[in-house]
Formats: sequence, C-alpha cells, structure tokens
Amino acid sequence: MSDMNVTIYDIAKKCHVSIATVSRVLNGNSRVSEKTRRMVLDTMKDMGYTPNPFARGLGLDSMKIVGVLCTSLTDAFFASAVSLIEDGMRQHHFDIMLSCTGPDTGHNSPYITSLVNKHVDGLITVGTVFSSEQDIAVLATAAKKIPVLTINCDYHLPGLYSIVCNEAEGMRWLIHTLSGQHCRSIAYLYNVRTYSGRHKLQGLRQGLKDMGIKEDPALIQQVPLSLEGAEKAIAHLISRSIPFDAIVTSEDILAVGAQRAVLENGRYVPVVGWNNSILAACATPTLSSIDNRLDSLCASAVQSMIQLLSRQDQPVPVRTEFSAILVERESFQTKKE
Repeated sequence: MSDMNVTIYDIAKKCHVSIATVSRVLNGNSRVSEKTRRMVLDTMKDMGYTPNPFARGLGLDSMKIVGVLCTSLTDAFFASAVSLIEDGMRQHHFDIMLSCTGPDTGHNSPYITSLVNKHVDGLITVGTVFSSEQDIAVLATAAKKIPVLTINCDYHLPGLYSIVCNEAEGMRWLIHTLSGQHCRSIAYLYNVRTYSGRHKLQGLRQGLKDMGIKEDPALIQQVPLSLEGAEKAIAHLISRSIPFDAIVTSEDILAVGAQRAVLENGRYVPVVGWNNSILAACATPTLSSIDNRLDSLCASAVQSMIQLLSRQDQPVPVRTEFSAILVERESFQTKKE
C-alpha cells in the first residue's frame, strides 16, 4: 500500500464508476445494485481504503479543508499569504490546515504525506517549500490524488498548477529604471536562492547586461535575512571604499537595514526593497519596494482551487503569471525627464 491513503477518487477510477456511486456505497444508500456495491467494497479492501469518519454523509467524501504548506510564519510574506488564502477559502466554506515545514532540508516530504493522509481536499504550497527530487516526486504523487497548486514556485510537472509573479522581468525592469536615473554601480543583497531568489538574480544579471553595465561580484552579496546582516554588508562595502550608487534587496527587511547603514554613514543612495511589506511603509524614510502581487497570487490560487474541487467545465490554466510593480516611496522616485 502507498504511504498516502487511497481516496474515494482512486476507488471510483478503479471500479469505472462515478464518485457519487462510491459515496452511496459508503453511506449505505439503497440506490446501488448489489453487484456494484460488492465490487466497490472488494476494491476498497484490495486497495486498503480507509473511510474518513469525519467526511461521512457529505456526499463526496470531502473534509472541506485545504492543506497549506509554507516554511515558517515568522516571515511576513508567508504569514500574509496564509491569511489571504484562509480568508479566500472561507468565502467558499472551506477551512485550511496549515503545516510549517521549517527550512528546506531536502527531506520535507513527510509534511506532504501527513496532510494527504488527513484527507485534505487539496494542497497549496507557498514559496519554495521543496527542492529535492525526492520531495518533489512525493508532491507529484499527491497531485495524482488531489489538486495541488504552488504559489510563486513552478515545478513544471504534470498535474501541478502554478501561480507566479514574473520577478525576473520585474528585476530586469528595475535595473533599467535605475540605470535611466544614472545609477551604474548597483549593490544587490539577497538571502537564499529559492525559485524566487534565482529568478531575481537572473533578472538582475539580464538587466545589467541590457544596460551595458559590467557585473561586479563584490556588489552582489548573500547575507542573513536580518537588519544586522544587511547593515554589516553595506558597512563592509563602505569600509573597503567599494563604490555603489544604488541598493536593491531581495526582501524589505534587508532594504531597511541597508538604508539605515548608508544614512548612518552620512550618505544617500536610492534603495529599493522587495515584497512591498508593511516594513517598507514604516521605514524612515519610507522605502520604495517591488510589489510581487501577493494579493493577486493568493486570490488566483483560491479561485483555481475552488474550480478544481468543484470540477467545473471551465478549464483551469496550468500556469498563471502576474507582473511585478514598483511602488515608489521616499527612498527612490523616478525623475520625469
């Protein structure tokens, strides 16, 4: 038997009957012939099907619960995403079951299996929760049983639906914009090379190439995701007299730390963060930030999940993409020529 529980959908497929017929057998409905009832019961036994006691009587063996997977709620981006998904699903009378995996160790597949075995109706992952071949293979197996959607990550696998922000193009456009404001030595601070992180780096390098700016490895630094990490990186550049005339960061918290470091050294350069979080609006000066459209990503994920669960005739796109937007505040404003 598989590590993941057999579902009502597997039984229906094996017996070549409708899900409603299997549900009637589970509920002891008399509107099923004895031959069909025996076939379904035998198949359940052979496949090791365990009926979900909480779902009995709901007609489709549904818990009305969608599993949500993210690394941690200590990150404002993930916390906001979970809140948006929960609010959206509740509007359709679904609850969520949250599982925080912690750092991506390459061995996080038990979190997937656990949710599937709890009979959730679908799965939504936020960010790059899984990166190893083993974990992704388990996610793909889950997608054969229940709908699986990924937010801001695309595994390019059959059966998985992705909703992403084109952050590579957003970064490329930002570099073009900064270059147009005569910034040619752009420092970039980032934390990890997740799906999102890799695409930001890709966009950065393409943007520099487009504008004829030579990439300087000293200006591209991987730092801890903290105020102190960003402050230390900028202080290091200043102490070594490495010139920079703009700062871009992969997260708003890094932009806050970077801006604080340059101001403490009596300097001013444009600073642009990422995620357009509350940190950007609360910083002094307020921070310009790239909005990766989290509201739209989560709303689209909810809409797609409801469509998949209700089996509407309207097809659900395998990939939905949104454009990133620069929200201008005090730390950087484009000058109109």
